[in-house]
Amino acid sequence: MNSASLSERSRIWRLLALHVWQRSLKWMHGGPLFRMQPFSAVPARLLIAPQDLRTADATNAADIYGGRFLFSGHLVETQGRSPFELKAVHEDWQRELHSFGWLRDLRASDSQISRQNARALVDDWIKYCGRWHEIGWEADVVTRRILSWLAHSPFILQDGDHDFYRSFVRSLARQVRYLRQTINETEDGVERLHAALAMAAACISMAGQGRFARQSIRRLDQELTRQILPDGGHISRNPRALIDILADLLPIRQAFVAQGLEIPPAMLQSVDRMMPLLRFFRHGDGALAHFNGMGSTPSDLVATILAYDDARGAPPVNAPHSGYQRLNCGASVVLVDTGPAPALGVSGNAHAGCLSLEFSSGSNRIVVNCGVSPKSNPAWRRVSRSTAAHSTATIEDTSSCHFLSDRPFGHILGAPILSGPTHVPLEREDDAAGSRITACHDGYASEFHVLHERDLRLAGDGTVLDGVDTFKAVGEIDPEHRYAIRFHLHPGLRASLIRGGSAVLLVCRDGEAWEFDAPGLELALEESIYLSDVYGHRKSEQIVIYGSLLETPHVGWQFRKTAAAKLSRRGTSDFDEMNEPDELPLEE
Repeated sequence: MNSASLSERSRIWRLLALHVWQRSLKWMHGGPLFRMQPFSAVPARLLIAPQDLRTADATNAADIYGGRFLFSGHLVETQGRSPFELKAVHEDWQRELHSFGWLRDLRASDSQISRQNARALVDDWIKYCGRWHEIGWEADVVTRRILSWLAHSPFILQDGDHDFYRSFVRSLARQVRYLRQTINETEDGVERLHAALAMAAACISMAGQGRFARQSIRRLDQELTRQILPDGGHISRNPRALIDILADLLPIRQAFVAQGLEIPPAMLQSVDRMMPLLRFFRHGDGALAHFNGMGSTPSDLVATILAYDDARGAPPVNAPHSGYQRLNCGASVVLVDTGPAPALGVSGNAHAGCLSLEFSSGSNRIVVNCGVSPKSNPAWRRVSRSTAAHSTATIEDTSSCHFLSDRPFGHILGAPILSGPTHVPLEREDDAAGSRITACHDGYASEFHVLHERDLRLAGDGTVLDGVDTFKAVGEIDPEHRYAIRFHLHPGLRASLIRGGSAVLLVCRDGEAWEFDAPGLELALEESIYLSDVYGHRKSEQIVIYGSLLETPHVGWQFRKTAAAKLSRRGTSDFDEMNEPDELPLEE
């Protein structure tokens, strides 16, 4: 905290006070006091089961039946014991176990053995953890478990006896009551919205909820109105939030229709807004851009969600409330982060990537951000959130946002953004010649006395992307301070320096070729890493332009298409060998 500014320190103390207040309320509503409270009446029956849109893998059913549980990269063999009896197992493994998302894999196997196994595991959870468990009763875990139990209740309850049915419904009601009491103390953003979704789903799925159903629907309406922006984005500015919210919101909307209930206005409006923005973030290959916490794209889930999109028109090009712009000409797509840092309470996964861009041509992704590692290693998480992991400019290897450090409060409060760009003015022009945006951010103003401006123009046929990065002085500039403008390349490209190092040739797997140059400047082709790959971390490269803030404050550059696709998407053998997934270690 010694290096934090006065305003940042005040934010830290506000966060700490809020955390202490929420913990005290949670202790009052949950934990020991919750366990001692008398329980209310058990709902008579379940009325409906909202659908689970997430993809299942039936091959996992045999492993679960054999006592082998592979969650979050950790394999645990139970040796005949219930997994809910085990202690000292990795916390992320326990969260996935207690969330019961794996019920969809058991259901996919569609066998009597899997049904009995699911019933036995649910019964074990009620027996060992139904009153309390440190991880099993975390709010986000309770939320996921409620939604999983509801979605797969027909599978679990089929052929079960009356006592198990009563026990199952009673436990569900108890978990919903816990969420109802602690929702205001949950982490703001997606976690709180998911809790509201789970409460609403449970209340319309269980009989005799009465006023609780009305309260839950009203709370969901409030959270959707507060968290979904007018352009369809989420207040966290994370594209992944759209996928996670829609995956639960769409089945609940269908349950409202099936029950003959009036759909809340905010639910209708939110779906109508989020669907176009989900298409806004897609590249030609179907992957979503890696901004503010978005990692590898769950393509199957995105395809399922988009099947519910009634409009299916062209994606929007402007998301002013979310802070993003899309240039779409010919077969080329450029996506740019043009928004300030999100609010403190929902910035726990946000990145320091203001004015970063991603660029694709057809199904070839060319310039990317490094994305998010699927690993829970905190060191990789810090790397992915830094400005250097984005295709934009850094100054003195410093991020444009300041994050809360691990010491002394990071282990309690996480790593929200304490300060970052607050003012990002934007101009946009669209005409027959192409599309152009000019944006500027003040993330480096206080420390380095400069504003970073980026001017981008995509030609109407999509074959040329011109850019100018300018560093505008707003005070005295240290002549020693230098910048680095980075363009991280997708690992599916082959890059090589040409013309004596003054240009870079980029060749895609299908033979499409692009040249990058920055007249009068020397380019560097350096190692990079692509974190958002389904196979793990992969080696990649980055084009870097170095310069002095004082001597060369204006940098012009260009991507120009030089060859159309020639090969099939299968590619050649040298490309296949080059793109083998390569797991990379990280020295702590």
